[in-house]
Amino acid sequence: MLLPGPEAQQLAIYIGWLLHKTRGGIAAGALFVIPSVFVLWALSYVYVAFGNIPWIAAIFYGLKPAVLAIVAAAVIRIGSKVLRNAAMWSLALAAFIAIYFFRAPFPLIVISAGVLGFIGGKIAPDFFHSENVESAEVDPINAEVYAKPSLLRALKISATWIVIWAMPLVLAGIFLGRQHTVFLEGIFFSKAAVVTFGGAYAVLPYVSQQAVENYHWLGPGQMLDGLGLAETTPGPLIMVLQFVGFVGGWNHPGHLPPLVSATLGALVTTWTTFVPCFLWVFLGAPYVEKLRDAKQLTAALSTVTAAVVGVILNLAVWFGLHVIFPATGKVDWFAVAICLVAFIGMLRWKWSVIPVVFGSGLAGLIFKFLL
Repeated sequence: MLLPGPEAQQLAIYIGWLLHKTRGGIAAGALFVIPSVFVLWALSYVYVAFGNIPWIAAIFYGLKPAVLAIVAAAVIRIGSKVLRNAAMWSLALAAFIAIYFFRAPFPLIVISAGVLGFIGGKIAPDFFHSENVESAEVDPINAEVYAKPSLLRALKISATWIVIWAMPLVLAGIFLGRQHTVFLEGIFFSKAAVVTFGGAYAVLPYVSQQAVENYHWLGPGQMLDGLGLAETTPGPLIMVLQFVGFVGGWNHPGHLPPLVSATLGALVTTWTTFVPCFLWVFLGAPYVEKLRDAKQLTAALSTVTAAVVGVILNLAVWFGLHVIFPATGKVDWFAVAICLVAFIGMLRWKWSVIPVVFGSGLAGLIFKFLL
């Protein structure tokens, strides 16, 4: 959680590294993502090519309020864990106000929260420290074999993975031009890989703010549909970024055929989202045990997480306005009903995401064709 990017894949890389060093980390991290790359590419193509077919559009109509409920439930779930005192509540509220009303950049919010937590951890540790986590026992053999950090090792790892990370961007800039959507997506999602902390729900507000409102790669409704697709596929939820890259390339292909541009956009987005994780983990893994007792870092992490709650609330409100008040400006009562049922079911009866998504899609299909 101290690293930017998708923490689920980073955990997989770290486990692989512990078991089989670099080769294990590469195998675990890559195979954690690759299956969902193919699945989501196929679903993305069906969406852009056949999404206007009435029965498919009806399914997505039912998915949108389910996605809103999922995000709203995430706000409650994460908030209940981290907003334990007035300082954390105030920080979450401040983050929401900053991003919703003043369009503050997500990286600025994260950095500000981290600095505040670092300072607050010294001044008022009772308010800024997260709950204590017991240190696990470490195999002394593994500790001796693996935990040998050095400057030369860090330089080698950095040089290797930065080159791997940058290579597709260099090729896209040379062959497609620096104004092409594929290159711009590679640059943007490389930035996102560096500045987004807190998992998929923390990344989405930043991506929505930039990809939808700034670059216009896709519309708000398409962003909701992409999140619904990502919820139904195996692998990490952060794979929704591949959908954004695909649709962006499809909508703005330049001189390329739309499917080629979309595929390249999906690949470069996935590449720049996940490859940096190998750099962070391979650099930081030997230091993990030394970081366990770094209270200032845990304080900074707790304030960043509190700010992320406010940012995710912004996402929920943004989604809600587009779902409940569609283009017509009137209240969509079907969306309200599905959202409430799904939201209450997930919080009270612990419904999992998959049945909520499939049930909502089926409800949309029935509503459009039978009612």
